[in-house]
Amino acid sequence: MYPARLWHVEGEGLSAGQRVRCDLCAHRCLISEGKRGLCGVREVRGGELCTLVYGTLVAQDVDPIEKKPLFHFHPGSLALSIATEGCNLSCTFCQNADISQSVKDGRLRRGQYVEPEQVVAAAERTGSASIAYTYTEPTVFFEYSLDVCRLAHEHHLANIYVSNGYMTSEMLDLVTTSDGPPLVDAANIDLKAFTDAFYRKQCGARLQPVLDSLVRLKERRVWVEVTTLVIPGLNDSDGELRDIAMFIQMALGSDTPWHVSRFLPTYRLLDRPPTPVETLLRARDIGLEAGLHYVYTGNIPGQGGEDTLCPACGATIIARSGYALHFRSLRGGCCEVCGTAIAGIGM
Repeated sequence: MYPARLWHVEGEGLSAGQRVRCDLCAHRCLISEGKRGLCGVREVRGGELCTLVYGTLVAQDVDPIEKKPLFHFHPGSLALSIATEGCNLSCTFCQNADISQSVKDGRLRRGQYVEPEQVVAAAERTGSASIAYTYTEPTVFFEYSLDVCRLAHEHHLANIYVSNGYMTSEMLDLVTTSDGPPLVDAANIDLKAFTDAFYRKQCGARLQPVLDSLVRLKERRVWVEVTTLVIPGLNDSDGELRDIAMFIQMALGSDTPWHVSRFLPTYRLLDRPPTPVETLLRARDIGLEAGLHYVYTGNIPGQGGEDTLCPACGATIIARSGYALHFRSLRGGCCEVCGTAIAGIGM
């Protein structure tokens, strides 16, 4: 048991029948004594909201930063990646359901308790430039990630959220500020579709809070990249892909990278085929036509859609295959051919 943050008692003082309101994510669950929120890892005990997963890691590994995916944030570097159990969404196509949905599916895992200091020490020992809160949803282990984030910055390590974006403004206020550097330096946010119907049916959530989080992160000077898993027949129409691209271009800016990734049948969504390569290539074209400078295809290596091209002259700035960088043609963060500045941090 560890005290949770961002909650309040509904009404004046806790009494029989009153409940606690969680203010961490956009569900804003109203939770009775002894019950848990939709994430499955926050529970009311003795009239107070507690987190059940503080420091209890079910995954810890060193990944290339490109695996997050982040292509414009210290490319070629390593990120120590950590996760606890739990997620505040229930996506039918979850690729990490064994750890993100295990609590809700009744398949409890016993993680290993790791102090924040140990996480930072592991990042330094492995030569990682950053710590990524990933694999599951970092929002639901916020208290732990907040402590690790603060310590990481003291040791000159960057912090990365790989998130569904279903967080409240109150949470974002604790990791970003309007007048200073954010605790979270970069984020890759899943924009899973552009209809509320998709979010409700496939994820048990709503669209608007994700859009709001994206805008807030951008306004608070967090480096943002966006990922959309393109699923045949559900979110792959030209119109919907164009809507996503236009939102990114207008609300986040043309320099915001968009990763369109291939779906493979998994978890509870087994009746859809893998995304055709042609669909992803079409999605990339739609993004570029909408004015985005950097659009990448994921899960189809060898197609050229992982390379970073100069938006001015078209020269290949960074050539990639999978998570490996083959060469970089940058000087001082600028294209070596024409001198155009390439958007990003640590380029």
